[in-house]
Amino acid sequence: MSTSAPRTATVTDRLVEANRAYAARFTDPGMGARPVLRVAVVACMDARLDLHAALGLELGDCHTIRNAGGVVTDDTIRSLTISQRALGTRSVALIHHTGCGLQTLTEDFRHELELEVGQRPAWAVEAFRDVDQDVRQSMQRVRTSPFLPHTDDVRGFVFDVTKGLLREIDRNS
Repeated sequence: MSTSAPRTATVTDRLVEANRAYAARFTDPGMGARPVLRVAVVACMDARLDLHAALGLELGDCHTIRNAGGVVTDDTIRSLTISQRALGTRSVALIHHTGCGLQTLTEDFRHELELEVGQRPAWAVEAFRDVDQDVRQSMQRVRTSPFLPHTDDVRGFVFDVTKGLLREIDRNS
């Protein structure tokens, strides 16, 4: 006879239960995959950024691409390319933020990880010290990508996590 201890509920269990409640009151909005505002927002994954609330967005308004730092990587370009070429977006808003965890890391993180697991990550950490300069670099990566046909409306911002305000970054400063 097996006497296994009852499984402790996890955070994921909580999320699945919340989804059941959501699905019970869900109504199909009847919209397609093309964003209504024809904009893609690239932002940091930081849990303090409620992008839809901060930008006044509704379901279906935009594509949201998030990663550590909100940096423009090859995978970000991949998502933006699909967003523009297959789903009709024309504008790109890049949003970094104050107090980003990537400002406390270096590429040493990657080397330490390699020593720990015995394999070098294929990706760069993309750590930075100057958030404004990193926004400018991200804007430049979008504007110069040969895969993106729509690079005229690419703007970058820093979101202040203590005030909730965006500050636009001039690409030339």
